Amino acid sequence: MGESAVPLASGPSDPSGSTGEALLSVRGLTKHFGTNVAVDDVSFDIARGGSLAIVGESGSGKTTIAKMVVGLLAPTSGTITTCGHDRSTPARGAAERRRRGAEVQIVFQDPYSSLDPRQSGASAIDEVLALHRGGSSADRALRVAELGDLVGLDDRQLRALPKALSGGQRQRVAIARALAAEPQLLILDESVAALDVSIQAQVLNLLADVRADTGVSYLLISHDLAVVRQITDDVIVMHRGVVVERGATRDVLDHPQAAYTRLLRASVPTPGWRPRRRSEWTDAPDLSDVSDVSAG
Repeated sequence: MGESAVPLASGPSDPSGSTGEALLSVRGLTKHFGTNVAVDDVSFDIARGGSLAIVGESGSGKTTIAKMVVGLLAPTSGTITTCGHDRSTPARGAAERRRRGAEVQIVFQDPYSSLDPRQSGASAIDEVLALHRGGSSADRALRVAELGDLVGLDDRQLRALPKALSGGQRQRVAIARALAAEPQLLILDESVAALDVSIQAQVLNLLADVRADTGVSYLLISHDLAVVRQITDDVIVMHRGVVVERGATRDVLDHPQAAYTRLLRASVPTPGWRPRRRSEWTDAPDLSDVSDVSAG
């Protein structure tokens, strides 16, 4: 099903939602794994300085989209344009990967699997700085310390191996490493899910400050609607690889139009919440038709 009119995710200086130059433009993105359709004809734009969330349950296709945008997966069909360049196919060669790395970086959900277990956080960050920014070792060491302070890591933690850090500390290393390349687009794939509530709030505030100060754009992959509300301007909701709703984050979360979006919002626990067996459900919405309501 085609998606023609796709609004830009407006930046923080343009809360009205008026369109601007697209940093990332995705059109007709489709991904098949054998006979399974993981992503089906998805289109969206993110403006420079904008932020867009993709939400949905596991298996909805949101992480598959993130991997295609960053170049880890090739789409079956469709186009991906970043910073005016066609990035529809994975990079070939080190020089091309370096150029793309200065455009887009990703922070994965599981930092332990994305960090080298033999490399300290400081070394991992310094490696990115040397590759993308250059400079003397002394200058890079200062920048490593700055990035560590930005994400709440002291010198001892930066010099520790991943196995000596908590899950939250490892994720902060991963965020600092991604920011070291000074990308124009940062993909956050459930990137605060591993943090405890207090640290999560600090990192979310940090991400908001970084975006305001640098103009970096965010593509957030998340199931946490509170996180989506805090740091994104726009949202698309996916179900079984298809976009079922899109719009301004506040509008979609406060006044959802699609049955699936209403189900997602209703699934958020509230004070006094008690889990119910499926046999007890009497108010579950009908999901037999999850047509895309975004076309208006």
